[in-house]
Amino acid sequence: MSLAQLITPAQLSARQDEPGLIILDCRFSLDDPAYGQRSYAESHIPKARFADLEHDLSGPVKRGVTGRHPLPDPAELTEQLREWGVDNDSTIVLYDDGPGAFAARAWWLLAWLGKRDGVFLLDGGLKAWREADLPLTAVEPAPKPGRFDGQPDADLLVDADTLQQRLGSAALTLLDARALPRFKGEVEPIDPVAGHIPGAQCAAFTDNLGSDGRFLPAEALKQRFAALIGDRPLDELVAYCGSGVTACHNLFALSLAGYPLARLYAGSWSEWITNTQRPLAKGE
Repeated sequence: MSLAQLITPAQLSARQDEPGLIILDCRFSLDDPAYGQRSYAESHIPKARFADLEHDLSGPVKRGVTGRHPLPDPAELTEQLREWGVDNDSTIVLYDDGPGAFAARAWWLLAWLGKRDGVFLLDGGLKAWREADLPLTAVEPAPKPGRFDGQPDADLLVDADTLQQRLGSAALTLLDARALPRFKGEVEPIDPVAGHIPGAQCAAFTDNLGSDGRFLPAEALKQRFAALIGDRPLDELVAYCGSGVTACHNLFALSLAGYPLARLYAGSWSEWITNTQRPLAKGE
């Protein structure tokens, strides 16, 4: 079974009363950090708990050292998952507004901590749930602490120094999940420096989705990534983006397509540019 699993709104609705089901609402907006919590308070899928990108799914930002969304402390994240009711054998469904970028970040963090079975992304997110005319609520579920045991897997990560040493290797596949104009350095709406890591290829995460906002079929995703990877070894594949969030969408899509879980450069572009000695590139 693929590490990446999708669930439809109808399937989730049918399983709402299933024992051990945990639903996490991962909505967020880079332009309005309070958006997710505010939206959750207004309405959410019944039994969902709120997981905030910056408070729960990221660690503290250290200016000039980290990127915009550094990884959370694994012990603190494990404790938070327990507070949400997560057990080692829980079924977990993750969603955001639709594209899945923030839900995929939560999926990757769970995989990083060793939770790799029974974790689903709601395909199409809350948008698809609403389109299916399924119920929403403003009621928060009662606390029920879980007993999750999380252990971080360092093999899923690559740091900036290691990545810099590997630049120029013919074996390296480096995929940048940002949109092409940001990759090329034509625009940069968030970070102080524009461009990309030398040798990277643009693999915009939005291209993992169809016009309906749902993930492309596994075979279509496989064809997409096969064209980017070529005959290079799969264990030399690294994903990054602006801050380590949308890269997880590519990692999910790669897994959905049948590829093994590749490594993440978690600091991504926003960390890379904190060191002026690291090389930069623009254009294609």
